[in-house]
Amino acid sequence: MSIPKILSYPMPTKNELPAGKVSWKADPNRAVLLIHDMQQYFLDFYENDSQLITQLVDNISTIKQKCTEQGMPVIYTAQPGNQKAEDRALLTDFWGPGLDDNTEQTKIIARLTPTDQDIVQTKWRYSAFKKSNLLEWMKENGKDQIIICGVYAHIGCIVTAVEAFMNDIQPFIVADAMADFSQAHHHEALIYGAERCARPLMMSQLLDELSLEQKLSAKSIKNKVADLLDVSPQLLSDKENLVDSGLDSIRMMMLVEDWRSQGIDINFMELAEAPTLEEWYSRLIPKYEQVQQ
Repeated sequence: MSIPKILSYPMPTKNELPAGKVSWKADPNRAVLLIHDMQQYFLDFYENDSQLITQLVDNISTIKQKCTEQGMPVIYTAQPGNQKAEDRALLTDFWGPGLDDNTEQTKIIARLTPTDQDIVQTKWRYSAFKKSNLLEWMKENGKDQIIICGVYAHIGCIVTAVEAFMNDIQPFIVADAMADFSQAHHHEALIYGAERCARPLMMSQLLDELSLEQKLSAKSIKNKVADLLDVSPQLLSDKENLVDSGLDSIRMMMLVEDWRSQGIDINFMELAEAPTLEEWYSRLIPKYEQVQQ
């Protein structure tokens, strides 16, 4: 058996979203975005000029832009071409030999091409966590939420959500940023996730949550600095001089403007005269708490 030809169908609407069991909120400081298997090979099974795929790509692009603005890691999965029989194993019995070595087929589609800052994980099984270092990377970087979009909803997307759940990572499945073999399969995946392992939500809900002002904490301060320096938060010591770590005056001013936009009365000199995370916690958090009173 191989993947069937897929007819277009309407994306789920908010009214069709199954009721969830959890009230998790997507937090930019905790979450990663997973763009699942958006390779030309998988999209070629849809009919030409599929409105479903047009909307899918538009929505994923919008979500990625928001996540990037929030400094969130973006992770792609992509299956390799010409897989060895022992690597593909039982997948061959269900789906045939898979991708060949055609570069156009194996690469991520043009509109979603990964940047140098994005992470591309080689995909070997339904779950993005299987035979990869994704779980270890998320733990090392203090991430315990995963936002899932891409294809196919009832196979790789939902199985990845299940495995995330079983590793104490909160999965979010974006109903109108996934596509599937059919409308029925798509809804099946949403219902399964809602009842067992994930929070289904619409793109608009996700964007609203990611736009909400996040509580200022030592963790959020360190994460924001680490994102600017393009390093893992675990590599930053609370006591080290951030200037020595590469935080120049331009980046420091960016931080000041961001925190001032949250109503925190802080200025460049206050940060520059004591450029350690430990000092910044002691100055920023009390000011933030005053704003919240």
